[in-house]
Amino acid sequence: MVLGLLGIGYSFFTAPKTIEDVERIEAENAAHGHHGDAAHHDAAPHAAHGSATEATAPSHEGGEAAHDTTHAVAAEAPHEAHDTIQAEAAVAAAGHEGHNNNDGDPHTQEAHAPHADAHAAHEGHDDAHAAHKEHEEHLKHTLVQLQNKPWSALYVSALFFMLISLGALAFYAIQNAASAGWSPVLFRVMEGISGYLIPGAIIVFLVFIAGALDMHKIWIWMDKDVVAEDHLIQAKSGFLNKTFFLIRAAIFMGGWIFYRQYSRKNSLAQDEATDNSYFKKNFKAAAGFLVFFIVSESMMSWDWIMSVDPHWYSTLFGWYVFASFVVSAVTVIAMVTLYLKSVGYLEYVNTSHIHDLAKFMFGFSVFWTYLWFSQFMLIWYADIPEEVTYFKTRIEDFNLPFFGMVVLNFVLPILILINTDFKRLTWVVVLAGTIILCGHYIDFFNMIMPATVGKQWFIGAGEIGALMFFLGLFIFVVFTTLTKAPLLAKRNPLIEESKHFHY
Repeated sequence: MVLGLLGIGYSFFTAPKTIEDVERIEAENAAHGHHGDAAHHDAAPHAAHGSATEATAPSHEGGEAAHDTTHAVAAEAPHEAHDTIQAEAAVAAAGHEGHNNNDGDPHTQEAHAPHADAHAAHEGHDDAHAAHKEHEEHLKHTLVQLQNKPWSALYVSALFFMLISLGALAFYAIQNAASAGWSPVLFRVMEGISGYLIPGAIIVFLVFIAGALDMHKIWIWMDKDVVAEDHLIQAKSGFLNKTFFLIRAAIFMGGWIFYRQYSRKNSLAQDEATDNSYFKKNFKAAAGFLVFFIVSESMMSWDWIMSVDPHWYSTLFGWYVFASFVVSAVTVIAMVTLYLKSVGYLEYVNTSHIHDLAKFMFGFSVFWTYLWFSQFMLIWYADIPEEVTYFKTRIEDFNLPFFGMVVLNFVLPILILINTDFKRLTWVVVLAGTIILCGHYIDFFNMIMPATVGKQWFIGAGEIGALMFFLGLFIFVVFTTLTKAPLLAKRNPLIEESKHFHY
């Protein structure tokens, strides 16, 4: 956690503060190369010689490499003068040709020549002014992206671990609502993991407040200057506005935390009860919570993730996000269970329980892949510009993490867990779980970073530090919560069935 905090602090400290800082960074990138694209650097000055304006034009799309523009601007001044001289020479040549072809009125040609020269000089001045303005806009855009980078790294990790705890809570509610007989020996593990929901939600909510206070630009629709020039965002402003956004977040988080605390209290009270009244309360509460959860989770995914790309939307995005964090939650449940079992706790957990958890890991991995492919294939096949831009950015600028996560989240889990016997082996489940967690962290990275950072992304101190800090905090809170109560829900009516669960 300490190393993670240092990494986070370093990323904020080294983020550019002014446009001059951006120019310095771009100059360094141009000199040393960025993302290993040295060949592109060599070509940049020549492209700039041909057209400085063309070199800088893509900057407003957020997809150009910063060093390309630097090269263009570095070459701009001398080439601009050269281009102006060429223009004047061309005008003079045209005047000479006209003189030869208009023998009847040489004075006319002489009279028009100064005007032509002045017109060409004026056009050259306008081009220079437009290029300068373009460059200024590019620098401002890049400054926002680089300032977003540490915030985005923090947000991705904070949200990822908070949603793991929420997924564990949802899985716990499903077991209660279904009166599942196999899982009660794992209830205290689920309750322990869901204990991180409170500090995790508080941290994420603070990121929301920071955005509302204009401390970062993760959600560009929070910037009134952007909204003033964007009629599409203006049309959504009744829903996408700071006040309503924070109110929704508070309601969602409050509802989740309330159910977590209520169900935890009833679970502990059931241990000392003489009847099943607390068990019945948890059964009813779980059914009600699941209704609230499925609505709030979908809206949460729109608000907290999809709205970083406010022009884009997908009707199954809520399910996609759910599949990503619920498979991560089940994976963490399995890995924590295996660890506790390995150090002498959870004596009633057997290979059949682990097998069932591994089946859920396998099943939710397939479910996630189904949703990913459905969303990707339909948008790719329809080829509607407003939709394909989402994947175009990710495929062009985030090619390795975008397709790499498909391998980590689908191909490898399927190959590892498809064998029934493998689902009972501790090392196999831990291996598959590690791959799944890495893959779904990258999934959240892909959902957030392209919109907030664009092509300025790389894995640096901020990303590694945030991941280390929140992983450490998550482990600390979960295992502290596990020490607060017995690891067996001894008075649960289904506990005996769970103890003897074999097949």
